[in-house]
Amino acid sequence: MIKSKIISVFEHQRLYVGEQGFNQVHLDALLKLNEYHDGNYFEPIAKGIKFNQYVGVIQIDGLTIEIHPKADKNDEDFKWKGVLLKMLQACGKIKVESTGAAHVKRQHLNLLEIYFELYLREIDYLIRNGIVKQYRKETANTKALKGKLEFAGHISKNLVHKERFFTTHQVYDANHLIHQVLLKALSIVDNFTKGTRLSDLCKRALLNFPNVSIKNITIQNLNSIKLTRKTIGYTDGLELARLIILNYSPDISSGKEKMLSLLFDMNALWEEYIFKQLQKHCVGTNIEVSEQESKSFWGNNSLRPDIALKYNDKTFIIDTKWKRPNNNAASVNDLRQMYTYCRFWNAEKALLLYPGNESNYEYQKFNTDDYCFIENEPLYKLKHECKMGFVSVVDENGGLNNNIGEIVLNILRAE
Repeated sequence: MIKSKIISVFEHQRLYVGEQGFNQVHLDALLKLNEYHDGNYFEPIAKGIKFNQYVGVIQIDGLTIEIHPKADKNDEDFKWKGVLLKMLQACGKIKVESTGAAHVKRQHLNLLEIYFELYLREIDYLIRNGIVKQYRKETANTKALKGKLEFAGHISKNLVHKERFFTTHQVYDANHLIHQVLLKALSIVDNFTKGTRLSDLCKRALLNFPNVSIKNITIQNLNSIKLTRKTIGYTDGLELARLIILNYSPDISSGKEKMLSLLFDMNALWEEYIFKQLQKHCVGTNIEVSEQESKSFWGNNSLRPDIALKYNDKTFIIDTKWKRPNNNAASVNDLRQMYTYCRFWNAEKALLLYPGNESNYEYQKFNTDDYCFIENEPLYKLKHECKMGFVSVVDENGGLNNNIGEIVLNILRAE
């Protein structure tokens, strides 16, 4: 891992064995990774793979594959190279300072490096501010009688050593699950930063880290952690450790290759970005913006539109779609979905929002005669309307379009 060759691709692009240093070993490992994730990341093709809407970075056997988002295949590649980092930053998945001064002079930003550095600096912060100790039970031989004497173990282990006691007792130290999780993530970072600029920072973190047991961390262990007032300062560190551990795939290819993947679903990221921009724009107004609002539909099934806006007594539904429609025409399934949302939320208007050059379509009414019901009594006839809208992700200067919130509201208001 001392030097890693970098391959840059875009979502929905194809990558074949023999291209840019991509070989059969890498392909086998990626296909195995894809199996672990229910085939969501890639589509297998003859002697290669076709990427889906998941973007990010994969590092394996000296090869780094960077998958960039690209909403419009006709755009120039350079226009989309930095979009992922900016969207992650805007959605709060990367702190602003993590891509700051330390990276200004670097022409190439590696997503894994950014998360690794952010994690290492978080560990350094925790150590400098004092680690938290907790009580735990330990069963061992001691030279003093304390806690509960384990008779069976005491007789078998101390038949000769009469001066010792085999007991179960409480210990107050740093060897607890939180630190075991942090150490596991730290060891993964150490494995993937050998020979890089972060190697020294990682070695210092390992040297200063408290002496804790090495444990194989499972998702059950991660889910079992409950932070208290005393340990709330570990929130960011644990979140990053969880991200690193759950995306680490050791021995994924015949016990030889170790892989770390950090991939994001652009559908979910696009929805979150739009929500954050609308939320920011509507601060101080009487417009209420909510995300993933749920209503029961059938049995245990529920409906969840991406975004719902409430203004006075009116509701507007927005459904974000990262994949642009064929021939600029919404699919029948999407329209049926939007009608259902309108029906259950008593919404007059709904918007299918896509990335692209800014454009605005006219509302079209669904051919139904529905009523708005209050306490099971029909109140008034409600006409449900839906339209498509497109907003540009990138502005003229190559940065993110920070006026999206205002643009989306204008599209909703326009007839």
